[in-house]
Amino acid sequence: MYVEQVSLTNFRNYLSAQLFPAPDGVTLLQGDNGSGKTNLLEAIAYLSTVRSFRGAPKSALVRNGADQAVLRANAHRAGRSILVEAELNLDGKDRFRLNRQPLRRHEDLLGAVLVTIFSPQDIEVVKGSPQSRRDYLDDLLIALQPKHAAACSELERVLKQRNALLRSANGSLRGSMASTLDIWDIKLATAGEAVAEARQSLVPALEEETDRAYRQLSAASGDAGTGVVGLRYERSWEGPLLSALAAARAEDARRGATTVGPQRDDLYMSVQGLAARTQASQGEQRSLALSLRLGGHALVAARQGTSPVLLLDDVFSELDPGRSAALAECLPVGQALVTAAGPVPSALPVAQCGRVSAGVICAGAALT
Repeated sequence: MYVEQVSLTNFRNYLSAQLFPAPDGVTLLQGDNGSGKTNLLEAIAYLSTVRSFRGAPKSALVRNGADQAVLRANAHRAGRSILVEAELNLDGKDRFRLNRQPLRRHEDLLGAVLVTIFSPQDIEVVKGSPQSRRDYLDDLLIALQPKHAAACSELERVLKQRNALLRSANGSLRGSMASTLDIWDIKLATAGEAVAEARQSLVPALEEETDRAYRQLSAASGDAGTGVVGLRYERSWEGPLLSALAAARAEDARRGATTVGPQRDDLYMSVQGLAARTQASQGEQRSLALSLRLGGHALVAARQGTSPVLLLDDVFSELDPGRSAALAECLPVGQALVTAAGPVPSALPVAQCGRVSAGVICAGAALT
């Protein structure tokens, strides 16, 4: 698939802008830091995932002094034209449309436009908290099967209710609290097992694709330690979740929080048999973070029958020259939008250039 046109109104630092990326190959967007390059990728990603990949609240997405931001993208997928639109309102409900038809829920927009986004913050997937790795798995599952978003929402809802009950207990389950907690335990066991099973079943195929991408990057960069990438989903409990919740009830009541379940799980990663989070070099960690995105990209392309739009935000500033050249040589086939504040590898298959300056896009004026 590819995006033909992106239109922004009052989004971030853009008063009004249009971008017409090349349908195949790399559209290179260069400019100084703070010029708005990342904002363009954020807008495209938002129309795919209905959230900011930078974790920004809605108030930060609407241009200062405006009450509403409007995003539109014309895309093509499997010979079909797709129009996705989003209205972000500071006062009132946001509105989303697919092919000009209003959507009742923003989740209904998921899966219409497929993107793979890599940003410098992706290093946190490898070296950061377990939450970053759980989010990575869930985001990938949503790209593969949009219904996973509903499963995650249900899990979050049940956890919120269960934790509220535990906090109100103040360490002691009195009166009807125990029987009420029984009900939430059953709901959490059902929702939690579904999410954990989906994550765990994804890992073997993801491990294979991530290892393949890591080997390609290592070989192309001349890295002698090509190694093997290992991924393992680690649950925070053993046996049925309902039994684990019952066993942890006293501790949960004492802490006022749920201590077992998919919200406590982790994705263990290794390179050459060593724990990636604690024993890999920073270069290896960055290569692994990039390989995770490329591996997920390959999975989505294979299972959805179309290659997602690849969005690379300032990736070359975070890689050494060898790994930068390797990435340029190993980019998957399809449409890619790449931002950079300076020079890029000569091997990058640039089909179109543009320069961004203070929220203005100038076609054909890339830096050298």
